[in-house]
Amino acid sequence: MGAKSTDHTRLRTLWSWLQPGLGIKRWIVLLIVGIFLTALGISIGASALSGEPSFTDVTSLPVGVIASLVGLTGVAASLFALFRLNRSLLSPYVKPGKRVVEVVARHRRLGRGPKIVAIGGGTGLATLLRGLKTHTGNLAAIVTMADDGGSSGRLRRSLGLPPPGDLRSCLAALSDDEDLLTQLFQYRFLEGEELEGHSFGNLFIAALSGVTGSFDRGILEAGRVLAIRGRVLPSTLADVSLAADKTPALESRTIRVEGESRIPEVPGQIRRVYLEPSDPPAYPEAIHALLNADMIIIGPGSLYTSVLPNLLVPDIADAVRSSRAFRVYVCNVATQKGETDDYDCEAHWTALTRHTGDGLVDVVVANDCLDTALSKGVSLVGPPAEGLRDVPFYAADLIDHDNPWRHHSEQLAERLISLLEERTGPLEWPKAAQVEQVGELN
Repeated sequence: MGAKSTDHTRLRTLWSWLQPGLGIKRWIVLLIVGIFLTALGISIGASALSGEPSFTDVTSLPVGVIASLVGLTGVAASLFALFRLNRSLLSPYVKPGKRVVEVVARHRRLGRGPKIVAIGGGTGLATLLRGLKTHTGNLAAIVTMADDGGSSGRLRRSLGLPPPGDLRSCLAALSDDEDLLTQLFQYRFLEGEELEGHSFGNLFIAALSGVTGSFDRGILEAGRVLAIRGRVLPSTLADVSLAADKTPALESRTIRVEGESRIPEVPGQIRRVYLEPSDPPAYPEAIHALLNADMIIIGPGSLYTSVLPNLLVPDIADAVRSSRAFRVYVCNVATQKGETDDYDCEAHWTALTRHTGDGLVDVVVANDCLDTALSKGVSLVGPPAEGLRDVPFYAADLIDHDNPWRHHSEQLAERLISLLEERTGPLEWPKAAQVEQVGELN
């Protein structure tokens, strides 16, 4: 019974290709004719060389000329048929103004790119992904699930869904072409008693979760709608929340702040952040991506509320350590009010290792351009002057000069790809001379 059903399915598929209106059958027929003429020309030539009689003996034209004409006609017909057949098959995937060869070449180039996994959340991770997607199509973004504010928090409380906000931003960043559909995905309603503050993309993911029956399936389908280059994965599907111990200024006592959205709002210095529960199971696809990666990038993003919540999932941190990938921590270019006030690069690194332990990454990447801070009033984070404990670092101009609180997506991606391709270069420099030598290269 199963074999008959399979044969019936194949016959239906074959018949669908032969239905009128597809613009395919004519080119298949021309291709067959072209192949026949090419074979005939070769046969005529071979017969003439062997001295065997052929129908060309009744003509006045030389046998070589006839063989060449027939063969070349067949080759030309075959090539033209293949060209038109490819155009017909690829036309649904080619946008106006782009040539088929460009689309195919880009697809092949990106498909051969390195397997890169980026860990974080928020604006920082989306900025990084926009730059990386021009270098490889083998991208995976692992995103925190501790968000409890804004539209994500409202959907989380009302529907019991994991927060979709950071996932939505990464999906938009990885979209093949951030056109009207992607802008719609990022659109936030500005009025309406129930809709005000909600992002359309968050509502769309929530609807897809209901239609498909699961949140992770809804994320997968949203990626297909946006034609993203890569995958967006939650670090965990468990219902987790974030808490922090903070010490108010001029006080020695420590207070516990519950909720990711409240942590930056409460004055004081963060001592430590926690996930509740403390050992949520990691999303299996995230573990698989980390163990098979060529490069793992931690950050950029809010240190305590976007980056660390992923690494506080025990299996995620263990997978990063176990992976044979080249592992990089990208330090933020600017401090964040309520989280990293007055932090330098070393303070960022110390906070990361205090929560995750040593041996997590192979190199720290930092911005060394601080000039724009004077005109923009932004507290920028520079590279460490005398190196970092137990880890090399790489410093370069990575800042977006129009928005100095953010990385420049293209420059950051190019530097990271260069580090991956030349791992034996700047990573072997002595720590004391590192910043000076990188400055000379720039």
